[in-house]
Amino acid sequence: MPESFFVLSKDYLELAIDEITAIAKMYDKFSKIKVISNLVIVQSKTNWNEITKRVTFVKISGQVLRKMSGLFLDEENVGVLKNAKTFVCRVINLSSNQFNIPELESSMGDMISKFSHAKVKLDNPDITVYLIFTNNENFFGFSKRVKNQIRPKKIKTFPHELDWKLTRLMINLIGLKKGETVCDPFCGTGTTLLEAESMGIHGIGLDFDEKMCEIAKENLKANKYHSEIIKSEFQGLSKISEKFDGIVTDLPYGIASKTSDKPQEILKKFISILPKRKRVAIMYKKELDFNLKLTGLKKYHIYRHKSLTRTILIK
Repeated sequence: MPESFFVLSKDYLELAIDEITAIAKMYDKFSKIKVISNLVIVQSKTNWNEITKRVTFVKISGQVLRKMSGLFLDEENVGVLKNAKTFVCRVINLSSNQFNIPELESSMGDMISKFSHAKVKLDNPDITVYLIFTNNENFFGFSKRVKNQIRPKKIKTFPHELDWKLTRLMINLIGLKKGETVCDPFCGTGTTLLEAESMGIHGIGLDFDEKMCEIAKENLKANKYHSEIIKSEFQGLSKISEKFDGIVTDLPYGIASKTSDKPQEILKKFISILPKRKRVAIMYKKELDFNLKLTGLKKYHIYRHKSLTRTILIK
């Protein structure tokens, strides 16, 4: 089975690793995952680019051509350049060893040029060839030039709204597939719905605040998206449970909350009405954790600033 590599941002590293794992398993339940620091090697029938389209905290990704015991390139190894006109070499050093990276990249480029008709191009080449060093293993791989994904536009925002990266990550953590439907019962300005539709996932948003519903509708319209917006308290969730496959939401707090209920009461009520057999990702203030007696669930703590740490709970 082909292997792909993913070099992750060290921000939220545990989350990033679990996100890659969830996406890989979503596409191919027999995928095998190997983690080396912030490098993830995925053995799967799914192409690396398909996984890359979904992930949030990946810096560099591509296909592994072979593991290497030393720097050895030949015509077979660089066959990937057969139809490429331009290439560039990049060294990623995740080991404790020191290398003269510019010199090594230049040497690789010279060797590859001997076996191919492609020319070195530093800016936006057809193929990027990677040599990845770790303390235990080295990898030789490549990535092809791909189009940058277009981000959803958001013409209206609101303080304390859900961060788009964490929203996207939560959708991925619960493994929602293209064509499925996510529900956000505290949809606010529609961040969850925008991210979901950008991934081919349908959306349903609930919010009791008519102003928020209108803003969400405007943001969806600006992207020509068609998620459904319902003006309703979150308790309306139980009436539409057959219409969605998973829930992704950020519980309101501070000025984002216009309800008279305290946050801990909202969370308790919300947990109590969650439909069974639905995949769920919820974000809330960490301080509320201690009031909840929840077991068997995955939790992550997200440090935002000195006065706020958020919990992401996966059910």
